[in-house]
Amino acid sequence: MSWQPTYGAWPGKDGAQFSVWALNARLVEVILKRTDGAKSVQLLQKNSDGTFGGLLPGVGPGDRYRYRVDGQGPFPDPASRFQPEGVHGPSEVIDPTRFNWTDASWRGIGLDDLIIYELHVGTFTPEGTFAGVAGRLPYLKQLGVTAVELMPVADFPGQRNWGYDGVSLFAPARCYGRPDDLRRLVDEAHRLGLGVILDVVYNHLGPDGNYLGVYSPYYFTERHHTAWGAAVNFDGEHSEPVRRFFIENALHWVHEYHVDGLRLDATHAIADDGPRHILAELAERVHGAVPGKSILVIAEDHRNLAHMVKSPASSSHPCEGGDTGGVNGWGLDAVWADDFHHQIRRLLAGDHEGYYRDFSGSTADLAATLRQGWFFCGQFSEHLGAPRGSDPAGLPPRSFVICLQNHDQIGNRALGERLHHQIDLAAYRAAVVLLLCAPATPLLFMGQEWAASSPFLYFTNHHDELGKLVTEGRRKEFRHFAAFSDPAARARIPDPQAESTFVASRLDWSECEREPHASMLRLHRTLLRLRQTEPALRSATRESFAVEALDDGTILLRRSAGPGPTLLAVCRLRGSGAVDLGGRDAVQPCAGKPWETVLTTEDAAYSPDPCPPRVDLTGRAPVMHFARPAAVLLRRPGL
Repeated sequence: MSWQPTYGAWPGKDGAQFSVWALNARLVEVILKRTDGAKSVQLLQKNSDGTFGGLLPGVGPGDRYRYRVDGQGPFPDPASRFQPEGVHGPSEVIDPTRFNWTDASWRGIGLDDLIIYELHVGTFTPEGTFAGVAGRLPYLKQLGVTAVELMPVADFPGQRNWGYDGVSLFAPARCYGRPDDLRRLVDEAHRLGLGVILDVVYNHLGPDGNYLGVYSPYYFTERHHTAWGAAVNFDGEHSEPVRRFFIENALHWVHEYHVDGLRLDATHAIADDGPRHILAELAERVHGAVPGKSILVIAEDHRNLAHMVKSPASSSHPCEGGDTGGVNGWGLDAVWADDFHHQIRRLLAGDHEGYYRDFSGSTADLAATLRQGWFFCGQFSEHLGAPRGSDPAGLPPRSFVICLQNHDQIGNRALGERLHHQIDLAAYRAAVVLLLCAPATPLLFMGQEWAASSPFLYFTNHHDELGKLVTEGRRKEFRHFAAFSDPAARARIPDPQAESTFVASRLDWSECEREPHASMLRLHRTLLRLRQTEPALRSATRESFAVEALDDGTILLRRSAGPGPTLLAVCRLRGSGAVDLGGRDAVQPCAGKPWETVLTTEDAAYSPDPCPPRVDLTGRAPVMHFARPAAVLLRRPGL
């Protein structure tokens, strides 16, 4: 392995090289405990750049250590590769070069082929481990997704957490397994032809076990603030080593774990007023990390900023949302575009509080969202009290990641309800067709493909004092919602600290084999197979699709690919009635090229109580009569 990190403990043939940044410290010592039980204290040498380091002979994999800073501590290594006793315990020396990778020919997943399946390691399987996920990878391959997105795995306090309270950013959570267990998961995914995207959090660290401040006061800055307190110092005094630390963290996942991409959490909370935004620098470094391999960088960002996914050479203008990093693009590959989700929920489930009040849920606005990539392109947001977004014209459709569900949009609800828990399954099936036939990059959240009955709740395992505050804060945040204005109603919100909340969020895999789950799973498998095999669905230029609202309940989506077959998805999302495609630009008559029905979501294979629409293809244009919400997928042969 040619990768050589700056921070952490790196074993070699003569011992282990240690390095930690502690700019203001006078003395840093390594407190060692060898695998044979021998203990020692070793002094590190201070370098001109503020790092302390040195080669310690005889130290190797499995040895445990902590740092003592100016007599204080001992503390775990901020770049520890493993915390076997938890985030407050000693760090373990890990040798990533010992793992026998078998993926030398793997070249990654390109954006054009990306279909994401997001999962939480602790609740995806009964085992709740990396090995448990690895055992289900053949299922995901058969499902038809192309990449697994792991919610954050950086170690956190306690035995259960969403992962966004991570504090040991280089160390996979010990409750999921050892570092090599994560490597086996990635290696097996690559053997099966699946990519692995890792969710990483660079906007804050968790409240318990964050030891960065004992090494340097410059990791965080009061110049910027986030919802979690002082911001990470990416642009202030002595910010260069901080930038290096977080970029190195990203690179370490790429080099030491062979991940195929990173999903950057809440990038709207990353403040950088410097000459080059940290996200632009990170994207460039990650993209160039492994020659010949595609590595994706995807942001979660609600600001709808086009310059984030424009190339560094392209011009972009400042807009709402803060930092622009100058006039150049930042070069990320894609961004989570939640406007699609919000329009769908408003239309189908009627959500109208919080940020949903910005969305009408009309089919016209839903069509505009699909057409543009996001809905807010600079309009005034009532929720934010300010303009939101920028013009996405020219951005490739695949650079927008859209979903019907994700961990936030389920887990940030008081009761963790999934969309299909709150609407009729007939309407849900129609929405699935819209998601998986759209030109944007689709994301599925674990279990939605079989309409899982389990919620996905917010859960933690903090110490009692902090846990009490988390429980109180969780219930307090819903006080402005009508359903939880009564304190008695808020008291029924599941306690994040209770183990039962975590257990309730686990998937029940036995559901796959019984209705109505089995038919929903068949629908997803069929649509995902079509997405990968139909040229019209594989094509993803802005010229290859058109979308329009046919009435207040129906969306028409046309997909085409040059001279190949054209596909039409007619998605009746609510109500019943006739839909006549005559006179529509997307459905021009073509002599000798009749339309054929590929599927309807009311076919017996996909609905346990079928109520199929009547589809008339005998006239100049298709006519459909819907008895209830459904989707019809039509194909016309190419030239």
